[in-house]
Amino acid sequence: MPLLEVRNLRTWFPLRSGILRRHTDDIKAVDDVSFTVEAGTTVGLVGESGSGKSTIGRTLLKLTPATGGQVLFDGHDLLPMSENTFRPFRREMQMIFQDPFGSLNPRHPIWQIVSEALEIHFPKMNRAERMERVSELLRQVGLKPEMMQRYPHEFSGGQRQRIGIARALAVKPKFIVCDEPVSALDVSVQAQIVNLLQDLQAELGLTYLFIAHDLAVVEHISDHVLVMYRGKIVESAPAAAIYENPQHEYTKRLLAAVPAFA
Repeated sequence: MPLLEVRNLRTWFPLRSGILRRHTDDIKAVDDVSFTVEAGTTVGLVGESGSGKSTIGRTLLKLTPATGGQVLFDGHDLLPMSENTFRPFRREMQMIFQDPFGSLNPRHPIWQIVSEALEIHFPKMNRAERMERVSELLRQVGLKPEMMQRYPHEFSGGQRQRIGIARALAVKPKFIVCDEPVSALDVSVQAQIVNLLQDLQAELGLTYLFIAHDLAVVEHISDHVLVMYRGKIVESAPAAAIYENPQHEYTKRLLAAVPAFA
C-alpha cells in the first residue's frame, strides 16, 4: 500500500456574478487528478504558475477544501474527516512553504515559531523539553541552537527556509509537502536546501511531494515526476524517463526552457 494515494481529486473554485452573486461557472484548479506516493520516496510535481500544483498540496493537507475525489493516507480517507478527526493526521503531514519570510511570524522569536506545534500536539511536554527539542531541530537543519532567540528578519532567505524546515519536522511527520521551497532563493542556496532535504529524507525516512516549476531542480531530488497542465496530470513517469524521453508536448516545452536542455 502506498503511503499516499490520490484518486480523482477535484478542487474547483466557483465563479459568481450579478447582484445576487449566482454561481455561473467554476475555475477547475485541480480536475480529476490521481497519483500515488510510495513511503520514503520523493514525487516531483511540476508545472507553470497557475497549473494547480500548489492547490494540490494545500488540498492534500485540507488547507483548501476539495470538491471531490479521495485522498488516502496510510489507508485512511482524509477528505470526509472533521477537523477533530483529522487532527492526529496533521502530525503526520506537514508543509514547507514557498515564501521563507512570509510564512514566519515576524513578531515571534524562532524558538516560539518552531515550538508552537509541539505545544499543540504534545501538550504533556514541559518548556524545558520543548526548548531541547527546538535546539535539536536547529542543529538538524544546520543552524546553531543559540539562534533560537533571534527573530526572522535577522536571518538570510536560506536560513529562514531552514527554520521553516525545522518547524515542519518538529512533530516528526511521515509526509511533507514541499511547496516550491527553493523558488524564492538564490541558485547557490537552492542547492544547499535541496541537499538538506535529501539528507533529512535519508536520515528520517521522510516522504516528499516536491512542488516546483523548474524541472532542473526537480531532477536532483525526485524519484518520480508528475507534469501538471491546466489542472490535470498530463505525464507521469520515473524521473529518468521524463528527462530522457518526454512524451507530452508540454513536458518537452518545459525541458526546452531549462538551459541545460536548450
